[in-house]
Amino acid sequence: MDTFASIFQRAAQRKGGDDALEALLPDPQHSAKTPQQLSALDDTEILAEMTKCVFRSGFVWKIIENKWPGFEAAFHGFDVTRCAMLSDEDLEQLQNNTDIVRNAKKIISVRNNAQYILDMRREHGSFGKFLSQWPQHDFVELWAHLKKNGDRLGGQTGRFCLRFIGRDTPMFSTDVVKALVQQQVVDKEPTSKKALLATQEAFNQWQRESGRPYAQISRVLACSVP
Repeated sequence: MDTFASIFQRAAQRKGGDDALEALLPDPQHSAKTPQQLSALDDTEILAEMTKCVFRSGFVWKIIENKWPGFEAAFHGFDVTRCAMLSDEDLEQLQNNTDIVRNAKKIISVRNNAQYILDMRREHGSFGKFLSQWPQHDFVELWAHLKKNGDRLGGQTGRFCLRFIGRDTPMFSTDVVKALVQQQVVDKEPTSKKALLATQEAFNQWQRESGRPYAQISRVLACSVP
């Protein structure tokens, strides 16, 4: 496995130099909030982001954005308690609401994820505090927690959600996976626990070496391959 410095230089050569590559990297202030900033997040913001990521999955993102005011109205501004208490009849009615995307399973996920947030609120004070207390280096188990306890928050959906909330996490785009294979960290997209832990170890090594957030490391990896 190469050092991060050598991977960065390879990526910079492909993108026109160090400055050009730096300009492509995510702003840490948006993709990597501090624990204090995560703790300050309102649960309403988090449920809204979970919902947006779930509905975007396998769909045209622009359509979700265009319909978002309808989502906000349909789900009471993503008030967590109200969404957690939606009845089966409420959910059935929402499946006929043309102001939102009428996908039954995804509509039900809003109630389930509101309940997930309430569970974390009871245990930690808020979902943001739960995220702030989770060890930064152990993102694989955090992904697993979202998948197990949330609804439709596995895989890339959960990772996008964390990234948009501001919890720093790697992403597995096609080019990132290609770079991980090139670095002999894995031999294909990591899905098994063993492969995910190997990926986590690699990212943590590059993070210790560079001091950069995972979001930037992911982008550099993606830029390093043709």
